[in-house]
Amino acid sequence: MMKYKIVVMGGSGCGKSSIGSKLAERLGLTFFNGDDYHCAVNIDKMRQGIPLTETDRQGWLTTLNKLLRQRTEAVVACSALRPEHRQMLSYNNPDLLFVYLEGDFNTIWQRH
Repeated sequence: MMKYKIVVMGGSGCGKSSIGSKLAERLGLTFFNGDDYHCAVNIDKMRQGIPLTETDRQGWLTTLNKLLRQRTEAVVACSALRPEHRQMLSYNNPDLLFVYLEGDFNTIWQRH
């Protein structure tokens, strides 16, 4: 049986969490919402509408990479929009799969 480690990625409001959790359920895998792994400072910034910097994201991506390395199977929802983010997530995770979700403007706008 195939083992999967999947990152469901895309911009805010594209459905990462909903699609990721359904995908995990369908494949019998554990789902992790990447947003749950931000540190308190990042969560506070996001609540205030302050965009995260690349420095803010470093620890978060390292945490998600560690989570993925510790598991043989998982589905993680994470924006991972920049190639550098995907590279960090893939470090020592050679079989990691990325699923990119793209939504049209009106659909995403309605979700915010």
